[in-house]
Amino acid sequence: MEKNINMEKIWAPWRIKYVSGRKSPGCLFCNKHKAGNDRKNHVVYRGKKVFLIMNIYPYNNGHLMIAPYKHTGDIRKLTSGEFIEIMDILKKTIDALKKILKPQGFNVGFNIGKVSGAGVAGHVHMHVVPRWTGDTNFMPVIGNTKVVSQSLDSLYSELKKYF
Repeated sequence: MEKNINMEKIWAPWRIKYVSGRKSPGCLFCNKHKAGNDRKNHVVYRGKKVFLIMNIYPYNNGHLMIAPYKHTGDIRKLTSGEFIEIMDILKKTIDALKKILKPQGFNVGFNIGKVSGAGVAGHVHMHVVPRWTGDTNFMPVIGNTKVVSQSLDSLYSELKKYF
């Protein structure tokens, strides 16, 4: 078998924590919202009952999550006020991402329970994923690699200006 000596390498050393499975004890969302250092923890916005946080292992650039402060894995235990605030922040989030990143669409939703793909099954959260024509191209299909073209810190700064 021939080796491709011209193969490009995309370095993403920040993903080793995710790949290696080393996780902080406790709930990711509870830990992040209680930590206090919003920039370090990628908390973009704090509402009264819910907050907006960047996904540090994004599916696409701009992948954000909206989570209640309340720790529950059962969506039925959220109050009407929490649901309303989630939807209000969703609208603001879509407005911000449209202005900053100009996506052509969005995937928005909850993964409820581990079997549905919830990475943090014990704390309900909504994903907001910007989409562009061609964002699923040969890299993820053939190379099993996703290219995210903007640093988290750069996007965080842009989002904070909007919020």
